[in-house]
Order: sequence, then structure tokens, then C-alpha cells
Amino acid sequence: MSQTTPPSTLFRPLLAAALAVSASVGAVLPAQADYLWLQTENGQTRAQVGELHKTPGQLSELSEPRQVVAEGKTVPASADPFVLAKEEGAPADQRFAATRAGSDGVLTYYQARFGRQETRAVHDLELVPTTPQGNTYQLMYKGRPVAASQVNVDTSEGWRRVLLPAKDGTVRFTPSFPGLYVMEVTARVDNGSVKLGGKQYDEVRHTATLSFEVPQ
Repeated sequence: MSQTTPPSTLFRPLLAAALAVSASVGAVLPAQADYLWLQTENGQTRAQVGELHKTPGQLSELSEPRQVVAEGKTVPASADPFVLAKEEGAPADQRFAATRAGSDGVLTYYQARFGRQETRAVHDLELVPTTPQGNTYQLMYKGRPVAASQVNVDTSEGWRRVLLPAKDGTVRFTPSFPGLYVMEVTARVDNGSVKLGGKQYDEVRHTATLSFEVPQ
């Protein structure tokens, strides 16, 4: 564990073909940028955007908000704040995704997960525990393992850390007190120019969070 932000690129392949089947991923982005995360309030799981301990962003500014349910299928969401439904047969962990088309020419794909019971990825970019409720995580990009140069951790208690990967590319983190934990990683896609709604976006980012509660 370290609080030093390395100058390296965000991803390096763990497998020779880890990123060969999809867009390559480029430079690390500034720590603690806006992200989308999930948290429980009064027994409900809600989506929030921005950063912990700051005034929440406007969810209405996001496009294509959707809950990701069984087998990666999605259900459009229209409420603000977004409250996730818990359906019979749904995955053990809850997932939500949305898109932000920035006026600065940056298109961001937000992908949030709450819970760490499942050991598989559903989002394009997702931190996955290697064992149910475990403290070792593998970053997955489009179904293949990759290594993050850093993973940011925010907590409801105001405690922050930057985690660095082990030699095998995994990230290990053991919660030390009760509360909400949000683990976040952001990547910029190389050559990721996209046209959306008639507008060209020359920078494409993926921001993924894994949040969970440690009870008292």
C-alpha cells in the first residue's frame, strides 16, 4: 500500500493478448476524479456521482443510466436519485452504468458495482474479488485480466489511499474499520475517438468503482 502516485501508464497486460482483442488503454488520469458509485441508504441501493465528502453531482447530467441485471442485461433508469431494484434471480452484487458527454470533448463511461460476492466481471472495466468477500482484486477489461498502476480508495470516514499492484497484477486491500469503501480506477482508451449524438469526442474514458459496506 502506498500514497505515491506513479507516473506509469494505467494498464499493462498480464497476458500477451490481454488487450489485443480490443482498444488499448493509455495513460493514468488524475487521482480522485469524478466517479459513479453505489451505496446503501435505508435498505436501498442508490447511485451517486461526484466524490465522497463533496456535494453530489447531478445525476440528470448523465445519459443512458441503466441498472445491469442478470447476464449483463440492462434496465433503463429514469429516477433521480437512481434507486436500484433487487429482483429475484438477480446477481448477488448490484451494478449500474451511465455515460457523460462532456463539453470538453471527453466521453466518460461510468461503471459501478456494489458488493464483492461475485468473482466475475460484467462491466467492460471492473474490479473483481478473486474470492467471495475477499481482499484481493483483479482488474478486468472486456473479460480479460489487466493490471492497474493504481487503485484509489475513498471511505465514508474520510480516509483515502492509493493502492499499487502486486507482481501478479492483483491489488490487495484489507478494510480496517466499519463504513463505506469505494475503490476506483480510471483509464483512457487510446485511439478512442467516438461520435455520439452527432458530436465527435476525441477522448474516451472508462471509470469503474467497486463499493462495499463493512458493518459495525
